Amino acid sequence: MRIATFNILHGRTVGDGVHPDRLRDCVEQLNPDILALQEVDLHQHRSNRADLTDLAARAMGAVAHRFVAAIAGTPGATWMAATGAEQPGTAAYGIALLSRYPVSDWRVVRLPRLPVRVPLFLRDPHRVTLVEEEPRTAVIARLDTPRGPLSFATTHLSFVPGANRRQLRHLVRRMRELPGPRILAGDLNMPPSAVRRWSGMRALAHADTFPAASPRQQLDHILTDAPGLRALSSAAPEAPLSDHRPLVVDIG
Repeated sequence: MRIATFNILHGRTVGDGVHPDRLRDCVEQLNPDILALQEVDLHQHRSNRADLTDLAARAMGAVAHRFVAAIAGTPGATWMAATGAEQPGTAAYGIALLSRYPVSDWRVVRLPRLPVRVPLFLRDPHRVTLVEEEPRTAVIARLDTPRGPLSFATTHLSFVPGANRRQLRHLVRRMRELPGPRILAGDLNMPPSAVRRWSGMRALAHADTFPAASPRQQLDHILTDAPGLRALSSAAPEAPLSDHRPLVVDIG
C-alpha cells in the first residue's frame, strides 16, 4: 500500500504558471493508493478553472475522492471561510483526499482559527504585512483497505507557531473518535520533533520536503498511532510543480 501527501501550490510550477498536465503526470508517477493533497484549487481563474481534485483522481484511478474547501473565493483577493454549503461552481481552495479503496464514511473537521491578523513576509516586495490567517480544515475517511479498515485524515495547518499545535491537538482528538488504525498525512508546517510531541503519533516517512529545489526541512508528514504498521521505504522525490516535494511511503 502506497501513501503520498503533496502540497501542490494550486498546481503551480514556481516561475512558470499552472499547467494541469504536470499535476496529472506527477500523480501518475507517484502511483499512490491513498493521496492527500493540500493547497488545492477548484474553479479558480489562476488554475484555468480546473477541478484539480478530479484531475488527480482520474490520474491515479481513485474510486473515491473528496475536496474540502477551506475558503470560498480567491486566496489573496476576496474570500470568506467555507461552510460546506457553497453553491456549485463556486471558486474555492482547500484540501483533498483520494483513494483507490472504497470509503465507508467521510468527516469534515473545521480547525480552530486565530482571531487576530498575523505578520507575513512578502518576498516581492520585501516587506512584512498583516494578513488575516486563512481558515484551516481537515477531512477524515474510513477506508476499506487490503489491510482492513483504516481511519485516514489529511490537513494543512497554520504556519503560525502555537496555532498549528492547537489545530493538531484538536484534529488528533477528533481522529480518536474513529476506530484505529489511524493515519494522518499532510502539510503540518512543523518539524518532526514538534509533530511527534503534539500529536503523540509516530512518523512513517522521513525526508525533507521544503523548499522543493533544495529541501532543508520536513514540513510534510505521514503519521500513525498503529504499532502494526511498518514502512518498507519512504522518499520525497522531485516533482515538476510546487514549492514542496511530495512525501511517499510504502507500507508492508
